[in-house]
Amino acid sequence: MTPQSAPHRLDIVKTGDQPVLATGRLVLRPLRRSDMGPIELHTSDPRVARNTASIPHPLPPGAADTFVTRVLSGSGDDTVWAMDASPREMGELVGVVSLKALDRSQSEIDYWVAPALWNTGFASEAVTGLMAANPLASRQIFGSIFQDNPASARVLTNAGFDYIGDAETYCVAREAVVPTWTYMRQMA
Repeated sequence: MTPQSAPHRLDIVKTGDQPVLATGRLVLRPLRRSDMGPIELHTSDPRVARNTASIPHPLPPGAADTFVTRVLSGSGDDTVWAMDASPREMGELVGVVSLKALDRSQSEIDYWVAPALWNTGFASEAVTGLMAANPLASRQIFGSIFQDNPASARVLTNAGFDYIGDAETYCVAREAVVPTWTYMRQMA
């Protein structure tokens, strides 16, 4: 059985406004100040930055601190979870997954995983766990990935998303408009 096809257990613990979600190998938990170092380490990697729309490369000094501070203050319109693999002794932060609330009970999902753990099923496990919990009570969740990143397309399809069309978006790290595939999952 591959990590992508392995059944995932989901335990939900409500602490404050944001639930902590435990899957088979991960704990999806709110960010904390101690995540700043691993976030800076992983997002400084050009492979991570080039696969996201908003992470610049090179990463400016203080960018990770600014991100963590914004998330902890609750001033953004997104809810961010750390992908914590410490239950498997693999690191307290191996990636990040977030949901941005849109109008009409819709959300948009974004995620990244440390390159050392690509193709291990962690992204699929995190996204699938978040979909099972549906913490924003969304009716529809959208995801957009760059067309030159088919691994992220597999993450979304593994989590029950359907392809709905092509688009494009500006990538800060590439300093270019990049073609994207858009996916949607209808929630129950």
